[in-house]
Amino acid sequence: MAQKGRLLDVFEGRQSQKVILAVSVIILLVLELMIYLAAASQAGQKSRVVISDTRGAVVYETPGTTLTSYEKLNFENTHGPLKDYRIQIVTESLPFPFRAWSTAAVGIPVGLILIVAFLVRSFLSLVYGEDSDQQEDARAGAGIGKFGSMANLFRRVSIFYIGFLVVLAVLLFWIVPNFLGDLARISTTAIREYKWFFLGVSIFFALLTMWVIYLRYKLSREMLKNQSDLEKYRLEIQLLEHKKEQPLLPVTMNEAPEQ
Repeated sequence: MAQKGRLLDVFEGRQSQKVILAVSVIILLVLELMIYLAAASQAGQKSRVVISDTRGAVVYETPGTTLTSYEKLNFENTHGPLKDYRIQIVTESLPFPFRAWSTAAVGIPVGLILIVAFLVRSFLSLVYGEDSDQQEDARAGAGIGKFGSMANLFRRVSIFYIGFLVVLAVLLFWIVPNFLGDLARISTTAIREYKWFFLGVSIFFALLTMWVIYLRYKLSREMLKNQSDLEKYRLEIQLLEHKKEQPLLPVTMNEAPEQ
């Protein structure tokens, strides 16, 4: 059976370590630079040409400050003469997309590393087959140098689990704020369009809350009244028992019984 190749065998050479580390760092820096440039290109002053009809409805929109000859010809063939519409240039100042940049700067490199690791591991498994637990233990103990000790230390920790958690955290960091923003925007639009309905619902719940508070107030007052009556009745019973326990007045010796 063929000897299974390992990436650890490649890292054992000092020259190979330096080359692979330098290439990895360069690729990572280039990738991060491309992500930053892509995010920075979305920020700054952005202009677009907006064409609207006489009622103010937007008919056509294109980025830039002017219309090209092809865009004019295409618009007139579709909507009619351009002079019948109002043309205006809208300029917006867009901030730097920090959340999108941070998500891409972390998620894309981690995702690529996980894909490469999965492809390498799959290739080695298909070519050389899976190792048994004893072979894994023997190879982990045979590691030499820093890479061997690190492999032995993290032998039982799969990078796929860690990478999956990192990618999941990045996706949640990107999806959850977008979901909350979309939910707030949809809610605002719905309230603005159906304000009387939401006003009626709000009044209904306000009256219901006041009714519940009033009922709880009456219940608390009745409970206090009943507790006061019980306490009064208890005191009356104690007073009657105390009177029964008192001795009768003794008969004086000077008084004679009636004949």
